[in-house]
Amino acid sequence: MLKQRVVTAIAIAAVFFSALFFSSPYSFSLMTAVVVVYAAWEWSNLAGFSHRLVRLIYALGLALLLIASGYMLGLSESSSLDLAAGKTLMAWLAPWWAIALLWVQGYPSSALLWGSRWVRGLMGYLVLMPAWLAMVILIHAHQGEWLIMIVVLIAAFADIGAYFSGRAFGKHKLATNVSPKKTWEGLVGGVVANLIFVALLLLALNVDQWPMLLGLVMITVLASVLGDLLESMVKRHRGIKDSGNILPGHGGILDRLDSLTAALPVFTLVYLYSGFQL
Repeated sequence: MLKQRVVTAIAIAAVFFSALFFSSPYSFSLMTAVVVVYAAWEWSNLAGFSHRLVRLIYALGLALLLIASGYMLGLSESSSLDLAAGKTLMAWLAPWWAIALLWVQGYPSSALLWGSRWVRGLMGYLVLMPAWLAMVILIHAHQGEWLIMIVVLIAAFADIGAYFSGRAFGKHKLATNVSPKKTWEGLVGGVVANLIFVALLLLALNVDQWPMLLGLVMITVLASVLGDLLESMVKRHRGIKDSGNILPGHGGILDRLDSLTAALPVFTLVYLYSGFQL
């Protein structure tokens, strides 16, 4: 099982980073759109839609939203992105994660607000659409490939730090009703791991705006944890372990993207309004 997980993880990383660094921003946007639409297919099951036709319509509905938002951004192979439209979209969509935080904190009582299939379906669109928009905006930015790489590494460092710190010191539960294995000590471990990551970035990139970088990374760490917890909450409510089985040893696409669904839009929102540059 461990070998299978490692092989799958290497394959995912190879495909993702090849697309990130060796394809055009337009092509990368299209490829990630396909992945996000498939993730919507998985979310339709989390929402509670069991009929295949309904699930297909749900996934196609997200595809139409991505096309519409891409049109608003002016996404094309030959022209630059409309960053003003991007800022507006992110300003409207990314703050939804504040509501998600309240729902996670209030679970299981909060399920009275989001427990119906249709609300969970809407929740899926609010989870997936801003994540894709964030990738599109970042990949078209200056040093966009490296910005996306930084977000991915923030989530990875948070996960790795939380795993080892939680196993070694974990005693105080972070969200017992949502994910019993997560602890405050694990969260601290993820923060510490990212402090090390920030130090490495400063050494490698010689960034002048280090306070802004530090704040951006710490906010993104907390967002990545929230993204993980939100999917865990919905899966627990639905009574399933994994969102799918397309990735051997890992589960579904959503099981690998959960932390990034919040980390990407939150990072992008702060990045756009802070003026931070690599």
